[in-house]
Amino acid sequence: MWQTQPPLMTLGSQDLQVLHLNQSHGKTFPTYDPRTGDVIAHVAEGDAEDINRAVSAARKAFDEGPWPKMTAYERSRVLFRFADLIDQHTEELATLETWDNGKPYEQAAKIELPMISRLIRYYAGWADKIHGLTVPADSPHLVQTIHEPIGVAGQIIPWNFPVLMFAWKVGPALACGNTVVIKTAEQTPLSALYAAKLLHEAGLPPGVLNVVSGFGPTAGAALASHMQVDKLAFTGSTETGKIVLELAAKSNLKPVTLELGGKSPFIVCKDADVDKAVELAHFALFFNQGQCCCAGSRTYVHESVYDEFLEKAKARALKRSVGDPFVAGIEQGPQIDSEQFEKIMRYIRSGVESGATLETGGERIGNKGFYIQPTVFSNVKEDMLIAKDEIFGPVQSILKFKDINEAIRRANTTSYGLAAGVFTQDIDTANTLTRALKVGTVWINCYDVFDAAIPFGGYKMSGQGREKGIHCLSNYLQVKAVVTPLKDPAWI
Repeated sequence: MWQTQPPLMTLGSQDLQVLHLNQSHGKTFPTYDPRTGDVIAHVAEGDAEDINRAVSAARKAFDEGPWPKMTAYERSRVLFRFADLIDQHTEELATLETWDNGKPYEQAAKIELPMISRLIRYYAGWADKIHGLTVPADSPHLVQTIHEPIGVAGQIIPWNFPVLMFAWKVGPALACGNTVVIKTAEQTPLSALYAAKLLHEAGLPPGVLNVVSGFGPTAGAALASHMQVDKLAFTGSTETGKIVLELAAKSNLKPVTLELGGKSPFIVCKDADVDKAVELAHFALFFNQGQCCCAGSRTYVHESVYDEFLEKAKARALKRSVGDPFVAGIEQGPQIDSEQFEKIMRYIRSGVESGATLETGGERIGNKGFYIQPTVFSNVKEDMLIAKDEIFGPVQSILKFKDINEAIRRANTTSYGLAAGVFTQDIDTANTLTRALKVGTVWINCYDVFDAAIPFGGYKMSGQGREKGIHCLSNYLQVKAVVTPLKDPAWI
């Protein structure tokens, strides 16, 4: 682990050659260390022309290359080797993730990287188990369904979990036999470039995976609107997701998977063990500096335990360790960049101005980097911006409710529907809430459980389609029906 600032380096066209894509114009952009605001590296900046060249490489690899023509077992072996390489290079990947993103090194190394290699092995296992059906017909015909790779998959990933989202996108797409063009977030390009290098070391053929580092309005828009891209997957904000969906529709009507924003309720019922509920609600909101699409950012607490919960939640926030994410024991690092930092601070000021009670936090920590005190608001109302908008930061809003029906109504009063948490010891209450909450995931007495087999995605404006699990495979497959006449069949 690097305890001090590593030497400045430049990632240019020589690095992109490993990915079988040379940048067209030599332009670069800086990526920054959120601990200090200093430049880490200069990364090749891809534009529309680079997207064209990447898509052409992926198109050729799909139409002419060996990847979709390999046996599914051979593809699975490449992915298994990739997972082994991830395990062997955990330190390098976790270091890049922390250096570029600001998340605690221990979180990256001990939680996220093991999840990534497990997910890649999960989809490696699926590669040779994708098959169709023989369908009974009402006439003398043999009817079969065939599941075919969809073709060139365009993928756009966010900055909050860079290499994890790389795996969520690339794993199922490659297992199904597709080729890929993936655009990284301009804030965090480094770990995906390194992961792509490992994937090629594992034996991925040329042109199958093409990584373009660049900005949304140029590289991202070009990928979303490209006529030779057969499928698009995007993770990011709801606002950008709408743009991506429109670009895809106006081009070749390519299918789009969207994993977007959230304003997830965390409901603490009257029978809750308050100490355990406080700790879980704290984790649900503050994990990853609060920069998590499914963060439990609306904490609803039953009025009978509200006062006790509030005092203990405030105390827990005051205990949260904030500092250099490379230091052991640190729970919270800096926010990703100055733009996100200023956005969070505006929401904190808005909370105070709208009448919520600032119980703790709300200030910058230090004068270098993008650190924010863990912040807790009480007396929050639904019409306040801090209760309506996705803040994407370490700001916990605690709201009071009287009964379950009220909690359900208020929890569902949002345009989002990504996830929810329920904390109760009553199975009937848990079942009632599980069925009533309009969200894609409900965690009962737990939060942020992300096993590879568990599907993840949202209702309403939190997106469409699902990531992970068996359901994700359908995003990258076409179903073809094949009908053949039967002559004098012994049976139909």
